Amino acid sequence: MTQAIVPNHATAYPAPAKLNLDLRITGRLENGYHCLESIFCLIDLQDTVYLAPRNDGKIILHTPLQNVPPETDLTYRAAAALQPYSDGLKGVDIWLDKRIPMGGGLGGGSSDAATVLIALNTLWQCGLTTPELIDIGVKLGADVPFFIFGRNAFAKGIGEQLTQIDLPQQWFVVVKPPVHVSTAAIFSHERLTRDSQPSIMPTLQSLQPFRNDMQAVVFQEYPEVLKAYQLLEKIGKPLMTGSGACLFIAFDSEENANSALSKVSKHYEAYCVKSLDVHPLLNS
Repeated sequence: MTQAIVPNHATAYPAPAKLNLDLRITGRLENGYHCLESIFCLIDLQDTVYLAPRNDGKIILHTPLQNVPPETDLTYRAAAALQPYSDGLKGVDIWLDKRIPMGGGLGGGSSDAATVLIALNTLWQCGLTTPELIDIGVKLGADVPFFIFGRNAFAKGIGEQLTQIDLPQQWFVVVKPPVHVSTAAIFSHERLTRDSQPSIMPTLQSLQPFRNDMQAVVFQEYPEVLKAYQLLEKIGKPLMTGSGACLFIAFDSEENANSALSKVSKHYEAYCVKSLDVHPLLNS
């Protein structure tokens, strides 16, 4: 992915990706949303969002995706959603340096939106609390609240009910098959399992072996994802993240992860990443 050309007066803000170490669908609401249970893990693969405040109320995205109107981009929508909480004259220039693969289930767009909300809340002096930002974020996408929450979490509801969970530090090999999975198509698929038993007191031990209730449907509709999974099975225990297409294997050392990466990177776009305990913006 090409790097954005950004002026010196813009400030850089990190937007990390996530993995779903476990994902179960426990029901479906009348409005079409699904009830989920998932373990969200932050990883150090990240986009960078560059922001420069304006005083004319304009929101300008300088790095729109090809054939996508800027007003539909999550970063633009996040800024527009927060703008009513500013003094009305606050605007922003936005540049986005994408590193997180799109359409992979890594939450890149949601993370970008969360970073915009967190950063502009300070730059525009909105003074909103984290729960208030989460209320705005959930209207943009189900993964946005997690990135605003900023810590590894067990998620329930549509993703907005978050409880911090301590995860061991791990390294992951993340593989991106050459397909873009439609989240909407997977969630609406007639064969998608939606009746997993909800957890009462979830722990890492009680949820193992980890699984992803969307994985079987994605394999059925996207043979390239299944092909990549079968390759990874020769190395370890792969799992799909989110609604796909990305797959990952966990390792207890960077050395072992890099060894596996050398094998799969011959065939696929792949990354060696490390888990994070906290969102970089919460440490800044």
